[in-house]
Amino acid sequence: MIDNFAGKMPTLTGRSFRQRPLIDATLYLLCALLSLTLSISAKGQDLTEIELPTPEICFGLRTIVEPQALAVCSALDANLRIRARELAEQWLTTAPDSAAAHYTLAEVLLSVEGNVPRALFHLNQAEAKSKIRSFDQMIEVSAEAPLDAKPETPLWHYLTLNQLASVHQLIGNQEDSLRYLDALTEAYGVNLESYKGWPLIKLGRFEDARQSALRVLAAEDVDRFSEAQAWNTLCAVELSEPQENLSAPACDKALELDEAAQSDRPELSTVTLTNAAEVALSRLRVDQAENLIDRATRYPNPSSVSNPWIQKLYLTLAQGRFDDAQSALGQMLIWRNRQDPLIGVSNRAEHFLVSAAFLLIAGYTEDAARLAESALNQPDRNGNFSADDAQKDAIAALLTTLAYRADYERQLEHAAAQDWQLRLSLVAKAQLTRLAAWRAGRRAASLFANAEIMRDRLRPYAPLDVHIPEWMEPEIAKLLGAGVFDLLIADAEIRGSFRGAAGYKHVFETETAALQEEFDRVISEGMLALSLLPSAEVLLRARVHWHLAHAHWSKGDALMARSLLSTSLRQDPSLARRLGGNIPIALSHDGSELALALASKLAASPRFDATPEGLALEIAATSLCLRDSEGAVLSCYTPKSGELDPAEMAVEFQRQLFGIGVDLSKAQLSALMGASVVLRSQSYGSESALPNF
Repeated sequence: MIDNFAGKMPTLTGRSFRQRPLIDATLYLLCALLSLTLSISAKGQDLTEIELPTPEICFGLRTIVEPQALAVCSALDANLRIRARELAEQWLTTAPDSAAAHYTLAEVLLSVEGNVPRALFHLNQAEAKSKIRSFDQMIEVSAEAPLDAKPETPLWHYLTLNQLASVHQLIGNQEDSLRYLDALTEAYGVNLESYKGWPLIKLGRFEDARQSALRVLAAEDVDRFSEAQAWNTLCAVELSEPQENLSAPACDKALELDEAAQSDRPELSTVTLTNAAEVALSRLRVDQAENLIDRATRYPNPSSVSNPWIQKLYLTLAQGRFDDAQSALGQMLIWRNRQDPLIGVSNRAEHFLVSAAFLLIAGYTEDAARLAESALNQPDRNGNFSADDAQKDAIAALLTTLAYRADYERQLEHAAAQDWQLRLSLVAKAQLTRLAAWRAGRRAASLFANAEIMRDRLRPYAPLDVHIPEWMEPEIAKLLGAGVFDLLIADAEIRGSFRGAAGYKHVFETETAALQEEFDRVISEGMLALSLLPSAEVLLRARVHWHLAHAHWSKGDALMARSLLSTSLRQDPSLARRLGGNIPIALSHDGSELALALASKLAASPRFDATPEGLALEIAATSLCLRDSEGAVLSCYTPKSGELDPAEMAVEFQRQLFGIGVDLSKAQLSALMGASVVLRSQSYGSESALPNF
């Protein structure tokens, strides 16, 4: 997913191009009002009596002369946001027909509250009430004005059109954004060709975007910024089409220009680096991508919609580096809390989705489902993302389905360990979760059935789409059906989606073969997948190992099945629960009453299939150990003193076996759900950490 952010005018830079987000206005105003009340009561002084220095730059200009506007800018510079809002409203009350007053209030609504609908209303009013509407009128009015006339800023209409172009991009009205860019060019003679690339990319008009960028580069007086913008546009166009190879020269040139333009700074911007990382991932250069992400994490950028810790979390999770993933999760929350208020609404769903993916792997299935469902219902602004709402909804629905399915399986495990009366009740209750999984699955299937959504979905690390982790994408085959998915694979191969990435094609072929129980094809396709997949795709390889193990087991090769199954469990212990599968186990016990009870309860679990040729599960009165095909320990559980209830021991053993060793507190889960909690860190960067996370 490419990000775009550069203030008021859209800039093109990386995997998800982004701009500026919204804020929870009510919460912010309550907090600000409390702060204002305390300040007044403590000092006994009205904030309006505090004199602030006149700003040199107001709304990006040095030519603003209206004292009301300058007062608002002074308040904004001093972070007195409530005062800025009050001053803007007072001005509009006294001058309801003033285009400048409407524009000023719109700016405050955007920067303080993120209230885009109200801001858009006042921007439309400012446009309608503007008296000077072109450069020629500016000259004419200036020439006819009396010498003693009170000065006015002549550029309010220019600022209004500028902001309208930006806001319409933010809310996804790209045609209107282009219209206002053209209006600016026509009225004021400014060349804004370099800003048209992003709206054209969002509209899917890639050839028009290419031609626009080439016109920028062909100009004799092209500046460094516009040149970088044009190459970024060409980079996005380049990434939108399957390549004969994994080269992307326009992206290389864009990064080179960005580095040259910012050579006087210690680091590139967050968006530049994260977008470069996405380009590297699209070429399957995982190490290079992680290096760029790590560079981006060193310098917090509150005004950027990019959060590099999101990418770090996805990357480490896919590689089975669970400790690093947990650390990235904590840093992601710290970064989120430091972002500007308007940013939070644009990327809130993205935070929810990556958090839900982590919770799913960690075994917190119920919380994962709640987060994914929240993301599905988030009305995020997508104007700064190369992906659109339909793509975000598709991944959110898929993740919701997987979380509910896994939670249903977890509930069955718990029910199997109970006495029969309670077991029946718990199994009946679990059917509600199963129904929720089915409903989310139907919604996900309908979204993925859209040809536009699936256009590049199977392309590994598709750079202009919402990121669906590669270890999760095979689940789409179950949603759409093996036959439909086979057709999609064939179509994707024709379009070149697997050029340079054939291993991923064979993963999908393995998945459809497993669904159709074609075990010979599972083995042939699975072995090809393992030989061609990057070694960094640990979770995806674990899935292939799982299917291979069950194919060999079905063909009677228990020795090979045990070996493959052991590898799969070491790489991704959550997979058995997520797939609703079972593990063949050879039960042995010490003959004690407790061990016999445990053996009975574990044999009843949907996760295990008791057979003499399975993996060894040794049960004693004080411990339970599952061993791999070589006899080494896969997982051992020892209950704490006094916790010798067979049902509790059976449940805890499975929680540990199918988890990744992560224990989250209620406060940490609340932080992930977006509750108002205090996140503290001693420092920021690679050495900081979220306490107790």
